[in-house]
Amino acid sequence: MDPALAHADAVALMPGDALKVGDKPASPERPAWGAVAAMMLGVTALLTAEFLPSGLLTPMARDLGVSPGLAGQAVTATSLAGLVGALSTPTLTRRFNRKPVLLSFSILLVISNLLVALAPSITFLLAARIVLGLAIGGFWAMAAATTIRLVPPSLVARALSIVMSGIPAAMIIAVPLGSYLGEVASWRSVFLLATALGAAVFVIQALALPRLAPRGEAGLDTLIDILTRPGIGAGILAATLVFTGHFGYFGYIRPFLESVTGLGAAGVAATLLAFGVANYLGSFASGLMAERKLKLTLIAMPLAISVIGLLLSVLGKDVIPALVLVALWGFAFSGVPVATTTWITRMVPDETESGTGLTVASIFLGITIGAAGGGLVLDLMGAAAVFVAGAIPLVLAALLIATKVRTRAP
Repeated sequence: MDPALAHADAVALMPGDALKVGDKPASPERPAWGAVAAMMLGVTALLTAEFLPSGLLTPMARDLGVSPGLAGQAVTATSLAGLVGALSTPTLTRRFNRKPVLLSFSILLVISNLLVALAPSITFLLAARIVLGLAIGGFWAMAAATTIRLVPPSLVARALSIVMSGIPAAMIIAVPLGSYLGEVASWRSVFLLATALGAAVFVIQALALPRLAPRGEAGLDTLIDILTRPGIGAGILAATLVFTGHFGYFGYIRPFLESVTGLGAAGVAATLLAFGVANYLGSFASGLMAERKLKLTLIAMPLAISVIGLLLSVLGKDVIPALVLVALWGFAFSGVPVATTTWITRMVPDETESGTGLTVASIFLGITIGAAGGGLVLDLMGAAAVFVAGAIPLVLAALLIATKVRTRAP
């Protein structure tokens, strides 16, 4: 079977799911694959910028004269702003054509990357990353609801899987490649390249995306209604905990590989490449698992990541175990975005955009807590302790999902 088709089958948004209450997605006679590809490139460019600090943390901290833990707050600033963007975008843009709104996020991406590349201080850099966070949160809040309007109902799952493939692509580009280029050139040069990537994506989106009229209304009452549905609140909290643990790990993987495993720049880049490739390959297998055994997938992924983190804290001083465990971690995490998207679209098929925005906000909250907490643990207790502390929210998430989360709408 074609991997793209296998991955597409794993996305459980049913063809008839509505974008808003009583509002079904458009059904064009011909799928707009160019527009779908443009959406995927938007995901890739935005998440590449988001993940870059994880691979460039050491040179960024050294150049700016701050600790790695403080430099890691570039992730915290981005995710906190992303939370705001995800919650506010459906409401603030509900009367605007979707194309210019999406293009505005690409403009913010370009501005943020350029400002980061020129940042004279950590304060300036954090402010620039807030701009990026608003763009990422807003884009993700609209991504699924926009994509399902670009193709006929029978091709919705395939289109969503293509857009989501931008996640592992960004992990491969940002962390290993960014880490390598940061050593051979400079971390500022890497962000200039990310600026060029964002500009290219803007041009492609301007040419490929159709004009999409706004649909329906969304407000605070919609979010409250979703949260009060059975099992939704517990699922949102579980998503927050999963991303707290994962990004407590991921934001500080480079200091760990340098200080505990003893790798140089080339070794770090190779290990992070293993993470990205395993994550990409795992997205297909875990997607099929999510379709067939959604609750098991939701429970198994955070448990697996927690065990891998604990093993890294003990065995990570040796190169081969560290490489294998990081690759397994990438494979295990690949199921989290697919399973989370599958879950929310099954549970709130009548409120795709608002439900997705709420889930994205919970994810950014988790990233904020994980990045902030991981930086504190790194500075106070060292890199190995980060992987012990990060296991706690992951285990709690698995327990919460097992006991409180539903995977079928009542």
